[in-house]
Amino acid sequence: MVSLPGRGICDLEHSATASIFGPEDFRELGSPYNKAMSTTIRKAVPEDVPLILEFIRALAVYEREPDAVTATEADLLRDGFGPEPYYHCLIAEHGGKPAGFAFYFFNYSTWTGRPGLYLEDLFVNPEFRGFGIGKALLARVAAIAVEKGCPRLQWEVLDWNTPAVDFYTALGASFLDEWRNVRMTGEALEKLAALDNENATVVDLH
Repeated sequence: MVSLPGRGICDLEHSATASIFGPEDFRELGSPYNKAMSTTIRKAVPEDVPLILEFIRALAVYEREPDAVTATEADLLRDGFGPEPYYHCLIAEHGGKPAGFAFYFFNYSTWTGRPGLYLEDLFVNPEFRGFGIGKALLARVAAIAVEKGCPRLQWEVLDWNTPAVDFYTALGASFLDEWRNVRMTGEALEKLAALDNENATVVDLH
């Protein structure tokens, strides 16, 4: 999710951490305090895994799902820092202290014939809001999308997070109201998977 968790559109498809931010979280870095306390954005390293999980849990609390996070440090380490990572992560630091993160991965558009970037989570800790850190993270993710040749950046935002919705609209994002998210988990997923090979011969796909 996006705390600025949000789901957006340049092809940021999931609910990124953008949910937690309001317009004040996207202010330009320009106050005297900000000039004294610099903000940096860097790629996450394996040692950041505990911090990443902390951000994820904080976002879940904001999005009113405090018990929904089942991910572990081992999961994040395995899937983000192996030879073929499933996700990428940016860490924002303000005055040398962890302030927020952006968590993203790449998808693919068959219509454009190009990869897309999906922002899963975007979050800034409450004590660091108002310094433009959320906007800086979002801009860095957008720059990565452009650098990688992605014509789309997409994310999700909760419908009750009106400050974030208004902010994304002001940035030029569009909202795909005619589309509905579809998710399958648990027993339903297992049942569908069990139908594999039932009506077709599946050759070795590995």
